Amino acid sequence: MAGNNQSTAKNVAINRKARFEYTVEEEFEAGIVLTGTEVKSLRAGKASIGDAYAAAKDEEIWLLNAHIEEYAHGNRQNHEPRRPRKLLLHKKQISKLLGRLKSKGTTLIPLTLYFNSRGLAKVRLGLATGKKQYEKRDTIKKRDWQRDKARIMRGKNG
Repeated sequence: MAGNNQSTAKNVAINRKARFEYTVEEEFEAGIVLTGTEVKSLRAGKASIGDAYAAAKDEEIWLLNAHIEEYAHGNRQNHEPRRPRKLLLHKKQISKLLGRLKSKGTTLIPLTLYFNSRGLAKVRLGLATGKKQYEKRDTIKKRDWQRDKARIMRGKNG
């Protein structure tokens, strides 16, 4: 949906399990409301979105369970590491997501957390459905075959 400006982006956290556990149907880019110590922690690369997800609350989208470590040089104004963080999206995107999230089995998961070319913290969200066990096995099989195929091709060329 949103333009992919990943070429000049600095990735802070990547959800590696996301594409294995879920089938991503559509991607959205959203801004995040952060405090100063959270931004400093993100710039140091101290974040994890492996267990995070996004949910709707009061006609807004919130990022839940994302872990941004406390800033080492922060004082008593330091942030809570797993606090809910509001996501910034256009009203049309929010209404579209709210409609799609009502369907059974659909969830909103963060794929990457990064700083864009202007230095703003962004999160790439995926509108996804959970994979069944047999789909996961199929994904593993395809990945292994790609790895074996690359190994065979290297053997022939070398």
